[in-house]
Amino acid sequence: MYSHLTSEQAELASTVRRFAEKELAEGALKRAHAREYPWEVAHKLAGMGLLGITMKEEDGGVGGTLMDAVIAIQEIAKVCPKSADIVQAGNFGPIRTFVEYATEDQKKRYLADLLEGKALISLGMSEPDAGSAVTELKTKAVEDGDHVIINGSKVFSTHSPEAKLFLIYVRFGPGTGGIGSVLIERGTPGFTIGERSSFMSGEEWCPLYFEDCRIPKANILLGPGGFKKQISGFNVERIGNASRALALGQYAFQVARQYALDRNQFGRPLCEFQGLQWKFSEMAVKLEAAQMLLYRAASVQNGELPSAYDTAVAKLACNQAGFEVANEALQVMGGYGYSTESLVEYCVKRTRGWMIAGGSIEMLKNRIAEHVFERRFDQRAR
Repeated sequence: MYSHLTSEQAELASTVRRFAEKELAEGALKRAHAREYPWEVAHKLAGMGLLGITMKEEDGGVGGTLMDAVIAIQEIAKVCPKSADIVQAGNFGPIRTFVEYATEDQKKRYLADLLEGKALISLGMSEPDAGSAVTELKTKAVEDGDHVIINGSKVFSTHSPEAKLFLIYVRFGPGTGGIGSVLIERGTPGFTIGERSSFMSGEEWCPLYFEDCRIPKANILLGPGGFKKQISGFNVERIGNASRALALGQYAFQVARQYALDRNQFGRPLCEFQGLQWKFSEMAVKLEAAQMLLYRAASVQNGELPSAYDTAVAKLACNQAGFEVANEALQVMGGYGYSTESLVEYCVKRTRGWMIAGGSIEMLKNRIAEHVFERRFDQRAR
């Protein structure tokens, strides 16, 4: 089962799987369709050391590797898909950027609650007119004495309905060099969180509005010129995205496999029909190939970041494999797979979203092509 892992990694995977089966398997379906954030699960995961896996021990983390984080998120997802989102929030995305560049004072104020599963940090990157072209963001930061005044808006911010802290990409000046980021707490005057909207998966997000929002300069995470540092960490974010997408495909595959063994039609089990045998063979190949590409991207020395090329290839492969396998699993299971009585339907919706979030598969292909041709292709109109 863990033949491609070292003995230490295999032991970690086995330990996390046993924990998940004992603590998270029961209630997985209800949890997936619940509107509220599963704080009780966050506390359990924090107690197991599954938040802050790759962070330094002096910061309150575990001091593990990127592979450790990938293994943990996949083992959790293959038992309770929704709970994998908590592992993601505690290891990838804005929390990792925060830990990488935060001052000691900023860490002291916010990090403990984040790693103990008591609070969430949300990323404000996308805007109504700046999605894939994130460098065209308009949210402005103007320094005013010991403060910074923020004006603008953000959309599609994961965990925005529940987050306590927001990492906001802002423009201090013109061009890419003028982009940086700030930390803004929920409840700050001038910061309004709009009405909830839902994605197809049932996940919710809120628009974020900043109108003369005044924050202390001590809340600047990265000032002008910080964009390249911020975006380099985004490669790790893609590893978390890829891990969940692939794991949900693996989850759906196993559910459909058992269904094909148990379900009888025309006097024999579904698995005896060649048409379905070929489906499962193709699904298995897609999952195995994507897993190897994910491991390659995550197999970096502790403290190093994976390359942009390896993460683009891994995310593309895992996004496509996860969605295509989950979708085929649903087809195998027919009406039951399509109903909300099965988590396969949930897996289809979630994996579809990850083909957009964290870098769309089209943008990933552009990045891969640049590596192939050893030149940059500017997507902007000439």
